[in-house]
Amino acid sequence: MIAEKMKPFIRNNSAIRMMFEEGNRLKALYGPENVFDFSLGNPSVPAPECVKEAIIELVNEEDPLVVHGYMSNAGFEDVRQTIAGSLNRRFGTCFAAKNLIMTVGAASGLNIMLKAVVNPGEEVIVFAPYFLEYGAYVRNYDGVLVEITPDTATFQPNLTEFEEKITPKTRAVIVNSPHNPTGVVYSEETIKKLAAILEKKQKEYGTVIYLISDEPYRELAYDGVEVPYLTKYYANTVVGYSYSKSLSLPGERIGYLVIPDEVDQSEELIAAVTIANRISGAVNAPSLMQKVIAKCVDAECDVAAYDRNRQALYNGLTELGFTCIKPQGAFYLFVKSPVEDEKAFVEAGKKYNILMVPGSSFACPGYVRLAYCVSYDTIMNSLPQFAKLAKEFV
Repeated sequence: MIAEKMKPFIRNNSAIRMMFEEGNRLKALYGPENVFDFSLGNPSVPAPECVKEAIIELVNEEDPLVVHGYMSNAGFEDVRQTIAGSLNRRFGTCFAAKNLIMTVGAASGLNIMLKAVVNPGEEVIVFAPYFLEYGAYVRNYDGVLVEITPDTATFQPNLTEFEEKITPKTRAVIVNSPHNPTGVVYSEETIKKLAAILEKKQKEYGTVIYLISDEPYRELAYDGVEVPYLTKYYANTVVGYSYSKSLSLPGERIGYLVIPDEVDQSEELIAAVTIANRISGAVNAPSLMQKVIAKCVDAECDVAAYDRNRQALYNGLTELGFTCIKPQGAFYLFVKSPVEDEKAFVEAGKKYNILMVPGSSFACPGYVRLAYCVSYDTIMNSLPQFAKLAKEFV
């Protein structure tokens, strides 16, 4: 018998992953070139050449007890210092090695942060639409997920409702910018207003409310848009980062948490999160990949390739009559379904071997998400199929 707590997870298995598996099935039947799989945010842009060079160099030249061995649960100190230095140069921060914990991707980082601060029954606020795994992460620690309904005009956070829903039980708020699934970047004005609300509520309730910034898409921003670094705006901010998208390393599961000195009782929190890293079962982030990151800390992804895809898919779909906010970052389009039941629209797309993810998977029904981190040829070859789909609905 499986645990009762697992049964709802099985019933609500990720629609994104299910669509990905459906894509694999269709590719086997029709050939990969004839299937237009926009389901999974799996980068098609290769990792920078320095990543391969670093792996080869480390494996061939470094002491295997270092490259493949244990280290502090927080990660190699020299790696953390290297990353801290890079952040300080880029954002004018003052982090040191002690402020970073290397993690098994951003997901593990969010989990160990929540494990360290959330007591059963305490609340974590998210802004719909959101990456639905956030709910699973909160429930892992018997927390309560509180959703803020979306502002579908802009997909900036609905701050009026946000202020109303903060309670004495609010322990944390998760934000994600550049945003999955909409591609929106939260403006500096939005961040300042959000921070002011949190400061006000902390004083009102005499509590600490953590702002957890989930940032796997930070480097993927277009048209000169600036992505604010949130530790500058609110003292109790913790940043979770992953190299999955910026260096095209989703399967390597490497990232970090930043806990600034300004965070309330930061030393105690750093200790708690470091222990959570161990007792979660991760123990520590992969040793080889930590060393690779240190050698490639300032490497850049090919944003131009994603931008080309963004322009082609956005222009192609809007010309066919579909409606979508033009994304400022990440690599997703969040397209309004031409029918109220977006799952029916997703099913219709399968007839043309188009795979999309329903917006209800992000707590925002009536929309579909398309991940354009695919080849440019896939996008261009999909447009005639989208034209056929459009004739049914638009």
